[in-house]
Amino acid sequence: MKIYAHRGCSGSYPENTIAAFKAAARLPIHGVEFDVHMTKDGELVVIHDESIDRTSNGRGFVKDLMLGELKYYDFGAWFSNSFRGEKIPTLREALYVFKDTHHHINIELKSDVFPYEGMEWKVLEMLKEYRLEGRVVISSFNHEMIQLVKERAPHIETAILFMEVMVAPQDYASVVGADALHAFFPTALRKMGKEVIASGKQLRVFTVNEEFYANILQAVGVHAIFTDYPQEMYNYFNRTSFSNN
Repeated sequence: MKIYAHRGCSGSYPENTIAAFKAAARLPIHGVEFDVHMTKDGELVVIHDESIDRTSNGRGFVKDLMLGELKYYDFGAWFSNSFRGEKIPTLREALYVFKDTHHHINIELKSDVFPYEGMEWKVLEMLKEYRLEGRVVISSFNHEMIQLVKERAPHIETAILFMEVMVAPQDYASVVGADALHAFFPTALRKMGKEVIASGKQLRVFTVNEEFYANILQAVGVHAIFTDYPQEMYNYFNRTSFSNN
């Protein structure tokens, strides 16, 4: 089962920062996941929430702030004084960390609350510029945007995100144009999880931080997990594999 660093190594570093990404880039795990919003001046930045209130010393929605304003705030001190001075990364800065690594890059487009018109075009252009089109999966809770991405760039892997139990989600994913399904942990253990795996589509599960649950997901055939503690999860599976040999 493959391991993705969720928002970088977000259990040990401030989430979605260059520090968290550099830590993930040093690991022999499969991939990394991060979230993208768009600023008032059309720049792509990496942050999970629609607002900067939780993870910075500033306030306001990303969509209402210019990149220069966002760069003024501290995005590390909320986590620990050791990370004081961390800035919000642009998508370009995040991609630069991984451009020469082996990691599979999951870019989540956070357009399900506020519609960021043209976001998908900007992302696709940047991936082409960095020659990363073969190393990414673009995911979103906004399935209309996933459909647009697949129509405009059919060669790029796409995934739909969802929290709820669904009926025949693999069929729905095909209608949308999604190659993979990224599911909230409990739903993967239901009938739909088995159906997705049997269909041949990738099933990746978020957010898994406990070894007990990771074992269960591996046993049912889940392809990958997103975890805040990728180093610890990697070490655990390596120890388990070694002890079974």
